[in-house]
Amino acid sequence: MDTRLVVRAQRGDEVAFASITQASSSRFKQVSYRILRDRHLAEDATQQALIEIWRTLPKLRDPTRFDGWAYRVLVHACYREAKRYRRSFGVEPGAREPAGPDQIAAVNDRDQLERGFALLSVDQRAVVVLHYFADLTIDDTASALGIAPGTAKSRLSRAMKRMRTALGAEPASRGPADLEPTS
Repeated sequence: MDTRLVVRAQRGDEVAFASITQASSSRFKQVSYRILRDRHLAEDATQQALIEIWRTLPKLRDPTRFDGWAYRVLVHACYREAKRYRRSFGVEPGAREPAGPDQIAAVNDRDQLERGFALLSVDQRAVVVLHYFADLTIDDTASALGIAPGTAKSRLSRAMKRMRTALGAEPASRGPADLEPTS
């Protein structure tokens, strides 16, 4: 984000904040949707985050850290929406009529990925979305979530393991029988 815009918005410049909102609202909605798995909840979380950003922007000490700070506000808005609605976050129903075998395979892959992603907790989805979709480093992801980098790594590792298991790329678990030598 342009630091000059952030500084102007911190001083109450509504035009500068409108520019910030225009530049980030689409990205925020995409991140919110990937965390919440529901378009309406994502729109509500994004709206709440933008309001909170406007209200608390004057308190931001370092305008160069706006992006990480704004993601933190957004993720917390997603957490509040998830907590408020307490429902499962499955794939939204939609008509998908593939035209050919390649599209059928793509839809099947996407559906399988969506089912695996739906198994993750909101915390796990948040770390996956920020790290892989928003392309934040582990340190920036941790900062945006307000957690230690080690915690972010741990959540990401557990989330990816759960996804691989759901996709059939990794055994579900290894019990004691799996550890005994075979003769």
